[in-house]
Order: sequence, then structure tokens, then C-alpha cells
Amino acid sequence: MNSESIPPPAAETSLWKGHTSQWVHFWFYFFCVILAGGIGFAATVTAPVTAGLSFLGLLVPLLMWVIRWWVTKCTSYELTTQRLKKASGILNRKLDELELFRVKDYAMDQPLFLRLLGLGNLTLITSDATTPQVFIKAIPEVEKVREMLRAAVQTERDRKRVREMDVDHNDGGRAI
Repeated sequence: MNSESIPPPAAETSLWKGHTSQWVHFWFYFFCVILAGGIGFAATVTAPVTAGLSFLGLLVPLLMWVIRWWVTKCTSYELTTQRLKKASGILNRKLDELELFRVKDYAMDQPLFLRLLGLGNLTLITSDATTPQVFIKAIPEVEKVREMLRAAVQTERDRKRVREMDVDHNDGGRAI
């Protein structure tokens, strides 16, 4: 193999780092507040003997809230010039990496609730066997991140000399 056909190694730099916003769990947190209110009300209505034990029930919605918050906070994304990295897990950490040249398509959506908060979702369709779709939910400045992703995907494809080929499967699987 000719050394001229191998692309030169490029320095990998970080373009964006972020987390999913806690706003995606609004209804879950709202349920925890309602559950805590119900438990608190039941504790005040019951006899004074069991009231102390009933207030221990407040630990359930509190733990539900804290665990959901912590799992979301411990999931982070990093977009570099070559990869998209997703780190997740509280006790056991997992790092999932997606090479940018494998990104086939990406879509941005901003439901009304997230749009009011200045957040949006990114969906990536990839040719990666382990992660055919990647969802990055409720991130700030989603348009800016999408444009950074688009530019980085194109640059990485040019650097690796990789192109996506569309195949029409309606014509017996022959490329058109």
C-alpha cells in the first residue's frame, strides 16, 4: 500500500460538551412532588402513633427524584473533530464512541415545551452496527451543535476519503 493513500493523522479537538437537560423529566419530577404531597397528607391525617412512620414514606419519592437526576447528570456527551462520545453510568461507567464518518443523517427537533426553554433534540442515523441511532435529548443551543456536527462529519469524511452510497432497494437491490 502506498503511503500517499493513507490520510495524515489529525489532532482531535473537542468541539462541544454537554448533558441532557433535567427538563426532559418534568412529568416524572411532578409525579414525585404529587406522591410526596399525598404521603405527607396521609401522614398528617393518620394517628399520631403512625405519623412518624408515615413520614418515612417521603423517602420513596425523594429517592426516585435523586436517582433520576443523578443518572441524567452522569450521562455526558462530547463532540470532537473525529468522534461523538457518550459517557454514562453512576457506579459502572460506560463509554460509547461513534466515529463521525459513520453518521449518515441527522435531524433536529424542538417540541414546543423544549423550544420555550431554548432546548432541542438531535437524532443521528449512523452506519455503526452497535448504535444505528443516537438520540441526544434536550440540549441547549441545538442549532449550533447541529452545525458543528455537520461540519465535523464532512471534514472527517474528507479526511478519511469516505463517501455514503445510496442504494435503491426497490429495483432488486441494484445500485442506481
